[in-house]
Amino acid sequence: MTVHIVEDDYAVCDALTMLLSELGHEVAAYSTAEIFFETALPQPNDTVVVDLGLPGQAGTSVISQMVAMVTPPKVIVISGKPKNQLKKIIEGFSELTVLRKPISFTALAEHFS
Repeated sequence: MTVHIVEDDYAVCDALTMLLSELGHEVAAYSTAEIFFETALPQPNDTVVVDLGLPGQAGTSVISQMVAMVTPPKVIVISGKPKNQLKKIIEGFSELTVLRKPISFTALAEHFS
């Protein structure tokens, strides 16, 4: 299983990469959705951690493409957006794990145990 992190904030991406690596996961990180789509093809047993506020192609585009797959990977959404705005953005998607920034690494780790 690979954890794909799509996050443009270097500090957040680095912290997530370190934590998930320490938990024993293979981690691949991408600073934009475009780079992710050019270089990765997530497998059904993978997890994609995606920030909604990406430059260029939005995080919702990543989510849409992942959930449209025949056998989609697990998707975890991370965002610093206000709760009411976040709810509107993801209302069309079902069964997504959503973690708000600042991310509780304990809460994140629970999704990988």
